[in-house]
Amino acid sequence: MCTLVILRRPGHDWPVIIAANRDEMIDRPWQEPARHWPDRPEVVAGRDVLAGGSWLGVNDYGVAAGVLNRHGSLGPAAGQRSRGELVLEALDHADARAAATALASLEPRAYRTFNLIVADNSDAFWLRHADPTGTLPISVAPIPPGLSLIAAGDLDDDETPRLKRYRPLFAAAPPPDPAASDWTAWERLLTDGEGPDSAMRFLTERGFGTVSSALIALPAVGRGDLRLQFRFAAHQPTASPWHNVVAD
Repeated sequence: MCTLVILRRPGHDWPVIIAANRDEMIDRPWQEPARHWPDRPEVVAGRDVLAGGSWLGVNDYGVAAGVLNRHGSLGPAAGQRSRGELVLEALDHADARAAATALASLEPRAYRTFNLIVADNSDAFWLRHADPTGTLPISVAPIPPGLSLIAAGDLDDDETPRLKRYRPLFAAAPPPDPAASDWTAWERLLTDGEGPDSAMRFLTERGFGTVSSALIALPAVGRGDLRLQFRFAAHQPTASPWHNVVAD
C-alpha cells in the first residue's frame, strides 16, 4: 500500500509539497528517479524495470504525478496495461488540468484499479478508478487547499490505519522549507517504522515493504528564482540516504 501526502498552499512561494512512500515487493527491480526515457527527455521519474513505467515523477514544466494501487489490486494482470504508464502519460502534459482531462478519458477496463494524483503550482487532481469490472468511468476530483493523504482507498480515508495515524502527525509537523533546504520533519515521518499495523515504513516476512521515499516541492508561478525540487531515499533492497534528484 503506497502512500502520498500533498500539501496545497495557494499564494505561497511553494504552493505544492508532495511526500510519497512506495510499497512493493522488494525483489521487483527498479531505478531511482532520473531521465530514463529518451523519447521523454523532459521527464524525471523513478523507473520500474519490469514494466518500464513509473510510480512518481515530475517534468520540466512543473507537473508532478504519482500512481497508487487500490485495495486488492497489487501486481499486474493478464490483458491489462501497466499502471506505471499513467504517470508517464500525465507527464506528457504541460499542466495538471490538461493531464487530468486527457487521462480521465482512458478506457478503465484497460487497467487494474488505481488512484492517480496530478499537480502543478496552480491545480491538483485526484483521478479515481475504483471499479474492477471497468464499467464505471474514471472520475476526476480537485484536491482542495490544505493537507490531504491517500493510499489504497479514497482521499483522506480515515478507515485506513496509516492515514488515520499520520494525518495529524503531518498536520502538526513543520512543513518542508525548500529555500532553506530543511526537509527534516517530513523526512522523519516518511521513514517512521513505529507501529506494526500502521507504520509509514515497513517490511513483511514475505518481502513486501517500503522500498523508497520521495519529496517534491513545486515553486509558485513567476518565481523564476526558485526551481522545482525532488528528493529521494531508497530503503529496500539497498538503502541510500536522502539526496537531491532535482534541486537548485
